[in-house]
Amino acid sequence: MKTLTLLRHAKSGYDDPLLRDFDRPLNDRGRRAAMKVGQWLGAAIRRGDMPDFALVFASPAVRVRQTIEGLEAGMNRPLAPVYEQRIYLSSSATLIELCAGFSDEFSDAMLVGHNPGLEDLLLELVPPGGKLRAEAELKYPTATLARLDIAIDRWAQIDGGRAELTKFVRPRDLDPSLGPDD
Repeated sequence: MKTLTLLRHAKSGYDDPLLRDFDRPLNDRGRRAAMKVGQWLGAAIRRGDMPDFALVFASPAVRVRQTIEGLEAGMNRPLAPVYEQRIYLSSSATLIELCAGFSDEFSDAMLVGHNPGLEDLLLELVPPGGKLRAEAELKYPTATLARLDIAIDRWAQIDGGRAELTKFVRPRDLDPSLGPDD
């Protein structure tokens, strides 16, 4: 069994029209959401409801880096991500290729990135049906965390339809003032 946790970056700002997409920072709501999700994740790890991640891969975009900073602050511990350019604006196929290359010594991994790639990956790996997948089909909001339990022994076996979506935590589930997205 492998566990893959997907985290979409928190809400970013569009205040500077001259700023490249890659360089967009989080807005205030995004910073608060990242911290809140980090607090939830830290508590879930302590309870044993979520894995303790030794393997974290993330997009190098500014909004992802700032999301991770907020997550770490909320968890009160570092995640030590590997920043991987291929995650920035990637397709689900690229994300599957990346995951397939993970070392099998790790049973739990986290990807922090962007839509539509993360949402497409979730919908590809999790078969239709179930309440959580139905919620994910409607929308995968910013700063939302999804836990997928995958019935595989090796990361190279990752492919469509074998995962179970066991957590789908949106910032608004933790604090109603953090949602919904506009």
